[in-house]
Amino acid sequence: MLRSLWIAKTGMEGQQTALDAISNNLANVGTNGYKRGGVVFEDLMYQNLRAAGAASSDQTQLPTGLQVGLGVRAAASTRNFTQGALQQTGNNLDLAINGSGFFQIQMPDGSTAYTRDGSFQTDANGQLVTNAGYTVQPGITIPAGASNVSIANDGTITATVSTSATPQKLGQLQLASFINPAGLNSKGGNLYAETAASGTPNAAAPGASGHGTVMQTYVEGSNVNVVQELVSMIATQRAYELNSKAIQTSDQMLQRLGQL
Repeated sequence: MLRSLWIAKTGMEGQQTALDAISNNLANVGTNGYKRGGVVFEDLMYQNLRAAGAASSDQTQLPTGLQVGLGVRAAASTRNFTQGALQQTGNNLDLAINGSGFFQIQMPDGSTAYTRDGSFQTDANGQLVTNAGYTVQPGITIPAGASNVSIANDGTITATVSTSATPQKLGQLQLASFINPAGLNSKGGNLYAETAASGTPNAAAPGASGHGTVMQTYVEGSNVNVVQELVSMIATQRAYELNSKAIQTSDQMLQRLGQL
């Protein structure tokens, strides 16, 4: 009887973890470049009360055994890297990746982070940076007084400088791709970090080697589907209620035993 209490407890904890993931998705429905997260469950170990194939007599064996499961646990988190909707902003420094790949960002400690959020700006030195002030790699500097900044689909950045009427090339962006992007470590701030599971990054110009292209004056929105999340929330709530009902039922059975 007590076993059912603990099994239902693991079910409630698992559904709470699932609701945490759903809540995070809904909270980030308006976050640029956000990718929907989820949870993968697995059953816990089993108690083998009667082994399958054990001898039932001198000449016969049990065709089936008797196993009792001990519940469930959250085994892993998932990240869905499908394309988000592209939203036009009109800002010349806003970039969206149409396809696979990540922008490369240099962190203050010298490491490289990766993001799908292309809402860039310039700092006091004219360098292309994120909203948090981190430098976009490879470093691009837009001179003071430059106008008509244009970013081609292959990441080539040109601008008209006051000393010349001919557009000048300022540099070219590169995108990084991973064999297993779901293995990236989410750092917050729309940033990801490389892990052993993600594999090493493959950097190339946009549109080359299977990388996506970049689109100027657009940003990529979240790929969270609100309707899907609401349906998942209802299913999670019902599963949580069913597990709590199992605890109540076990408690009632124990109470009846105590009255004998």
